Amino acid sequence: MFVRWMVWLAVGCGLVSGDVWAQAKRPQFQYRHGQVLIPAASEQEPVRESFSLEAAVNYLQQGAKAWTGWRRCVACHTNGSYLALWPELSPSLGPADPEIHRFFVSQLVQLEKQPREKLQRSFRPTQLAYLALGLAQWDKHIRGELSAETDRALRLMFSVQASDGSIGNARCWPPLESSNFHGATVAARAVAAAPGWLQSLDPKKDQALLQQVDRLRQFLTTTEPPHDYARVLLLWASTYWPELLSPQRKEELVKMIWSHQREDGGWSLRSFATAEQWAGGYRAARLKREPDYQNPPSDGHMTGLAVLVLRRAGVPADEPRIQKALRWLRTHQRQSGRWWTRSLNTDKYHFITYTGTLYPVAALVACNNQP
Repeated sequence: MFVRWMVWLAVGCGLVSGDVWAQAKRPQFQYRHGQVLIPAASEQEPVRESFSLEAAVNYLQQGAKAWTGWRRCVACHTNGSYLALWPELSPSLGPADPEIHRFFVSQLVQLEKQPREKLQRSFRPTQLAYLALGLAQWDKHIRGELSAETDRALRLMFSVQASDGSIGNARCWPPLESSNFHGATVAARAVAAAPGWLQSLDPKKDQALLQQVDRLRQFLTTTEPPHDYARVLLLWASTYWPELLSPQRKEELVKMIWSHQREDGGWSLRSFATAEQWAGGYRAARLKREPDYQNPPSDGHMTGLAVLVLRRAGVPADEPRIQKALRWLRTHQRQSGRWWTRSLNTDKYHFITYTGTLYPVAALVACNNQP
C-alpha cells in the first residue's frame, strides 16, 4: 500500500511518467463506499434531456459522503470543496451533512498531533486551509458563531504558513492543489469567513498571529498570480476579503474572465493556463497531445466557477453573457447529474467533475436560476 501511495504521489507531482497508470484498468466507479456506488465519470456519458437540480444535489451529497468514508481524508477536490461551499448554499439546497462536519473536526484532532515539519510537506498546508475554510463556513452559515474548533483550525493553518506569507503546496494535482498562490486564496477565504475570528484576536497575546494574517494579505496583494486561473481565485477570495483588491484591479479581473468566454457561452478550464503552467514533465506533454488542445471545449468546472465568481463580484444575473452561460449549464448536464470536466492529471477517476458539478450548482443558485 505504501509503495502504491508513493507511486501515485510521484505521478501526481510529475516526477515519473503517466505511463505508470496507462495500463491500469479504469475504475468502474468514481465513488464507492457502502451503499453509495457512483459510476465512473466519462465524456461519453449521455446528456440529460432536461436539467435536474435533484440529480446534481444527489451526486454532490453522495460523492462527499462516499469519499469521506472511503478515503478518510479531507480532499480539496471532493469533501474539502463540499464543506467550503455547501453551508452558504444550504438555504437553497438543503442542510450540509453533519457527518462530514464531524469528520472535519476529527481530522483536526488528528492533524494537531502531527509534527509541524510533516504538515508543511507536499499539499498538506492547502489541505489545512480547506479544513479551516470548511469549519469556518459551517460556523458562519449553520452554527451562527465562532467555534473553538474553527479557531484551532485557523491557528494550525497559520502554524505552517510559508515565510513569504503564502500557504505552501507542492506543484501537484492541478487545478485544486497546484500552487502556493491557490492555497493562499483558500486561507484568505477561511480567515474572512470565520465569524468574528479576526476581531477576537488579542493585539498583545496574538500579536504574532496577527502579523501572519497581515503577511497573507500582503502576499495576495503584492504577488503576481501564476496564471489566469489563479487570478479568478484571487477575485473570488476578494469577495470574502474586499481589501485584497482595489476597484480598478477588480474590474481588470472581471474583464479577464469575460475574455475567456467561449462562443457557446461556457468557459474552458484549459484556457486559463498553459500546459507548462499547470504542471511540468509528462503532464504538460499529455495535455498537449489532447486532440482539442488548441481549442478546448467548455466544461462544467470553469463555466460554473466563472459565473459564481462574476456574480459574487457584482455582475448582475440578467447580464446577457451570464444568461448565455446559464443556458450552457442547463443544457450540458449529464445523466448522473454531473457536468463533464476532463482531469488535468490522469485519465482515470476525473474527480474534477465533482467541483465541475458543485460550481455549476452554486452558479445557478447565485443567479436564482434553479427550479
